[in-house]
Amino acid sequence: MMPPADFFELIHTWTDRGWLRALDKAFVVFLNRQEPSASPLVLLGAALASHQLGRGHICLDIAGALKDPDGTLSLPPEGETGEDMPAKPSHILAKITKDYWENQLSGSALVGQDGDNTPLVLEQERLYLRRYWVYTRQVAQEILSRVGQKNPVPDDLERRLDKIFLKLRSPKEIKKQSIHWQSVAAAVAAVSNFSVISGGPGTGKTTTVVQVLGLLQGIALEQGKILRIRLAAPTGKAAARLTESISKAMGLLPEEIQAHMPTEVTTLHRLLGTRHDSRQFIHNRTNRLHVDLLVVDEASMIDLEMMDALLGALPSRARLILLGDKDQLASVEAGSVLGDICANASRPCYFPDTIEFIKNATGYNLSDYSGPGTGLDQQIVVLRKSHRFHEDSGIGNLAQAVNLGEKEAVAKVWKKGYSDIHQLSIRSCEDAQFRSLILDGNPKSFPHAAAQPVGYRAYLEILAKGMQGFTSETHWLKAVLEKFDGFQLLSPVRKGEWGVDGLNRICARILYNAGLIRATQGWYPGRPVMVTRNDYRLGLMNGDIGISVEVGNEYQKGQGEGTPAEKVLRVVFPMADGSIKQVLPSRLEAVETVYAMTVHKSQGSEFDHTALILPDTMSPVLTRELIYTGITRARSFFTLAGPSPGILASAAKQRTLRASGLGNLLIRTEPKGQSKITRLPNEA
Repeated sequence: MMPPADFFELIHTWTDRGWLRALDKAFVVFLNRQEPSASPLVLLGAALASHQLGRGHICLDIAGALKDPDGTLSLPPEGETGEDMPAKPSHILAKITKDYWENQLSGSALVGQDGDNTPLVLEQERLYLRRYWVYTRQVAQEILSRVGQKNPVPDDLERRLDKIFLKLRSPKEIKKQSIHWQSVAAAVAAVSNFSVISGGPGTGKTTTVVQVLGLLQGIALEQGKILRIRLAAPTGKAAARLTESISKAMGLLPEEIQAHMPTEVTTLHRLLGTRHDSRQFIHNRTNRLHVDLLVVDEASMIDLEMMDALLGALPSRARLILLGDKDQLASVEAGSVLGDICANASRPCYFPDTIEFIKNATGYNLSDYSGPGTGLDQQIVVLRKSHRFHEDSGIGNLAQAVNLGEKEAVAKVWKKGYSDIHQLSIRSCEDAQFRSLILDGNPKSFPHAAAQPVGYRAYLEILAKGMQGFTSETHWLKAVLEKFDGFQLLSPVRKGEWGVDGLNRICARILYNAGLIRATQGWYPGRPVMVTRNDYRLGLMNGDIGISVEVGNEYQKGQGEGTPAEKVLRVVFPMADGSIKQVLPSRLEAVETVYAMTVHKSQGSEFDHTALILPDTMSPVLTRELIYTGITRARSFFTLAGPSPGILASAAKQRTLRASGLGNLLIRTEPKGQSKITRLPNEA
């Protein structure tokens, strides 16, 4: 390893080049002040652990970093080439062994183990910043403490579940007598204090959980109680979508139960109660939430720190039901909590006790899904039948083929000529076909589709017409926002011609040249923006999307309220409760234009037509989970565009792996045995 002076020069160089964040460098400087004699290899480990945290990993995987330093650490960053680059990690770590690095770390006063009070923790070949080690350990403990808790269920649970789900099944499904996984999920959620209902888009996660809530509230009412139920989601957009889905599904419940069901879906930040300029929440381990049952949608978006806060604020006997797609990308922030929880969910490994309970509760025999699972595996059910993407859906079949990770399966889907998917080979963003895609959705690509895709022209034309044809300003603004959801451009990367930064500039130029927007920079009517940092003052969260609109004049004219006021530019955001929030642009401190967004940022959203732009070469960020997430953002149409559309098949073979350690704790500290399931007397 290099001398200290050379090491610090390298850290400065890496930071100046953008390889490390200023935060990573500051952390190293801080640690060196705490222990001036710290070895450069210890400080390098700290810098890389912090760097990995910024990339979504909870820790530095020492073995992985030594096996493939540049790939594991993604250094140099994506797209950077040249002969004048500084030393790469592969050069610095070339002669370092795992044992030597771990010995250096273990001998430092900066590094400790679980019970110590050091800034770094070394555990199972992983180096953590202590705060994230504490989060990891606490999340594992909270989950496992709930895994062992079982709730009594009625003797006639099978009859109740049949009554609920029979009306939701088609005659064909009933005749086939195949396993109805929604019924299985409902039975598991009914008996468990912690459960996960996973599945792709349209598999019925929301419908299932509403029926579970109705079932449990009905049981409680029979006993003279009322369950305190709350619904939450990670972002305002996800909360708004769940609100809409829940309201539709609630109509299937008996009226007497509907009166005691929740109708509001809140964000996790609002549920826990944010504190201004603080990472802490009002509700925590000393001030728990007042709730008996909590449902959280889009659980794949929940990062480790938020999951720790959520579990810590939940009463120890409260039920928690997580909904989410285990195959989606992990959270934008550090961690892959749902992925760690559902590590074995693709192939269920149910215990004999679980299989017996499910057979008694639903009539379905899951003996084909038995195996040496964990206690946690018994609480997870994956819904397999998509009610949105049918057998003749190109979107559904392409997503399924990508999940298989087989090039041949992906190629086979494209060859079938489905009417809802299309590949667009473009040499550059200046191509006429790309302009057509941005403006109108390139409808010629879908000649056999029943409906036609749209581009960004659709929402901008509604915006330009103003309130013409609308009874109120609110209705007009909602129409603009809804039409904007009709099309979205996605990219896996930020930099370069095919990255989000370049695509946003090009899209603005295309729309400006078409006369649809007045400017390409700054604030102008029609500019779509995404909030990039939680703003508790305004009640806007990271990921919320708004559109700048001129309001005031037309509304006042329509109301006949005297002299019209000047139009004022405001940014309008859809809120979880269905209302519209209007904000002056000057009050928004952290937003970015979002004609194009990263696939990561698209999580929790759906668009009628989604276009995924892939770069011309493979890179570590192009993974199966990313491609799957991009495809499944599309409701009706999906376009794959770029200079090499065939790269999608190669990306499907590459997996997203986040260093965490949570999965190991969930297995290693597994409680022995199962709590006995008791049954309530039949009071129906």
